[in-house]
Amino acid sequence: MSSQAKSLSQADPRRWKALALLCLANFMVIMDTSIIGVALPAIKDSLGYTQESLQWVFNAYVIFFGGLLLLGGRLSDLFGQRRMFMWGFSILTLASLLAGLAWSEESLNVGRALQGFGSALIAPSALTIVMMLFSGNPKELGKALGFWGASAAAGGSAGVFLGGIITEWLSWQWTFLINVPVGIFALLISTGLLTKGIRRKGSIDVVGSIFVTAALVLIVYGIVTAEHKGWGAPSTVWTLIFGAALFILFLIIQAVKKEPLVPLRIFKSPNLAAGNIALVMLSGGWIPLWYFLNLYLQQVLKFSAFAGGVGLLPMTILIAVFMILITGKLIAKFGVKANLVIGMIALGGSMLLFSQYTPVDGNFVMNVLPASLLGALGMSLAYIPATMAAMSGVRPEEAGLASGLANTSYQIGSAISLAIMVAIAASASASQTVGDPAAVLNEGFHQAFFWSGIVAFAGAILSILFVRSPKKGESSGPVAM
Repeated sequence: MSSQAKSLSQADPRRWKALALLCLANFMVIMDTSIIGVALPAIKDSLGYTQESLQWVFNAYVIFFGGLLLLGGRLSDLFGQRRMFMWGFSILTLASLLAGLAWSEESLNVGRALQGFGSALIAPSALTIVMMLFSGNPKELGKALGFWGASAAAGGSAGVFLGGIITEWLSWQWTFLINVPVGIFALLISTGLLTKGIRRKGSIDVVGSIFVTAALVLIVYGIVTAEHKGWGAPSTVWTLIFGAALFILFLIIQAVKKEPLVPLRIFKSPNLAAGNIALVMLSGGWIPLWYFLNLYLQQVLKFSAFAGGVGLLPMTILIAVFMILITGKLIAKFGVKANLVIGMIALGGSMLLFSQYTPVDGNFVMNVLPASLLGALGMSLAYIPATMAAMSGVRPEEAGLASGLANTSYQIGSAISLAIMVAIAASASASQTVGDPAAVLNEGFHQAFFWSGIVAFAGAILSILFVRSPKKGESSGPVAM
């Protein structure tokens, strides 16, 4: 073992302060996917977006974030985790300034895409640092991952809450500009809290990076635009075909290239493939729950943007408390697989409740709170085990890649599932030719909740079939060598 690897495997006295910074980064990265939701109408009026093109304020970020995460993980392994973490924050901060000062639709889309690129450098390097700081102590690792998971869940929910406050009392520009002072703060303290990390020799698979990013962009773009153009439209069909073809070519390149972006042998690591599938299915259930619940509160129950954000706070609080204080203990007692399966089932059950018991004249305490807390419980149980499975057994030099894969699975699962569920909701609402507008919308929401629940239940079944319970004493994180 090299002296650098030893230093990472030993207990770093700064590790808990470093974890706070890393969780702040994770919070920001996830928050940037949700904070603009409430601000979209104001952005539309200010910059002249059409109703159809407005979705790219969200999708430009998510697609470039998800599409470049593998490259971010590889760069983290080659050039050091702290260096890529700080480069990512530099890009995110400048991109947020551009987005906040945007003068046109095009300039905002570019700013959002660059925000996604910066986040794609931050997320895998941050998760790798977490795993390396705490991998020597399984009990501490479980607790650290609890904070990590809670920061992600809190980022998604707090984004809606903060977006409502900022849009209502400041302006939509501040949903982006808020990142600037936080980014500067993170850059100033990174060198004092984070070790340089491990740099390794190797080359960057530029061709593979281009192919996989283009494939993911085309696939998500095809699904997103199918809502407006139709699934049978030639533009939709050919976009999806080209995306699939590029992804197949990417796999071929990875199989034959000497130093690929994703060495396919990594999938021989115990549970890695199953863990990534679990993350896809988990995000495929969770993100639509958050998205459509927010719409139900505002568009059906007529909550204000601020009140809708407050309505999501119980979920955020439960997730934070449960992940930090309880999930690690449950994993230690019952194992990764049991918690993952039960969490997926709870999330699916929450979705079925929302699909059946959220009427137009519903109320928060009876129709929203119980089901939302059940969904938050499911997320609290499943997220950390899925992440641990996706990172299990990999070699230290591939930790960045594994974290990139895990983040990619979650983000692409989010983007694809949300695009499909939005299309399902739109189709169901369109089939209701007459009736109260809120009831028409609610029919679409019910269908989206139902099928998202099916995704979560499918994730539970796949986890039962493919996730392997580690043997006693087996590592759950990157293997120290």
